[in-house]
Amino acid sequence: MMIKFNELTFAYRGATPILQSFNWFVQPGERWTILGPSGCGKTTLLYLLAGLRFPTGGKLLIDGDPLTRPRPTSGLILQEYGLLPWATVRENAELGLRVHGFYGADGIHAPRGETPMDFNVLPWLERLGLDRLSDKYPSQISGGQRQRTAIARTLALHPDLLLMDEPFSSLDAVNRADLQNLTLELCAEEKLTLVMVTHAIEEAAIMGEKILLLGNPPNKKPIIISNPNAGKKGYRDSQPYIDLCHDLRQQMEVV
Repeated sequence: MMIKFNELTFAYRGATPILQSFNWFVQPGERWTILGPSGCGKTTLLYLLAGLRFPTGGKLLIDGDPLTRPRPTSGLILQEYGLLPWATVRENAELGLRVHGFYGADGIHAPRGETPMDFNVLPWLERLGLDRLSDKYPSQISGGQRQRTAIARTLALHPDLLLMDEPFSSLDAVNRADLQNLTLELCAEEKLTLVMVTHAIEEAAIMGEKILLLGNPPNKKPIIISNPNAGKKGYRDSQPYIDLCHDLRQQMEVV
């Protein structure tokens, strides 16, 4: 699954373009973090990838085809979890599978081919440490557990692209680090392409093997920082990680 922004422009009506003739390329299986100041267009870029916004100029191509609607094989995880308060952890985790089963394998709401009718999400609940909470409601579990439920719901659909919008920003430091590590493990296991928006320099450096730095609009040329050690054991406590965070902070002051 390859992503290509080809001379892409996006602007809200009457406003300065957020992206202008912007070119950007994502290879299958890469992990990207999107970093920049408030109002630079991080979430807008993510919504373009999710098919919830559309270019006002140029093209957004996935595997060579223009993106014209949300893809059934893209998973989107938001900061506020998006859980149904009247549904249990298990029912929330099953929700995407039940939607797929309802519409059938039409290629729009669910991938073409045979639609899985097995709604057993227990393996994912076990993998994410939620199996003992399966009958609890969102109001009865912690923020970290709610975010794990949202991750289980998404991964049960076997996406090839995982989009995350500041998913850990409301969590305490210990839970945030735990879910960062878990997400890295799951991306490696499932061979996912990850694009994650964050406002935290330290998180961008931990999660992204490549970092896309956006500045104040219009963004005309991508600023890309390579971070090949992201996800490696001990990187969080290493001097290269500390140096990268320092360099990113300096670059954010001038973009």
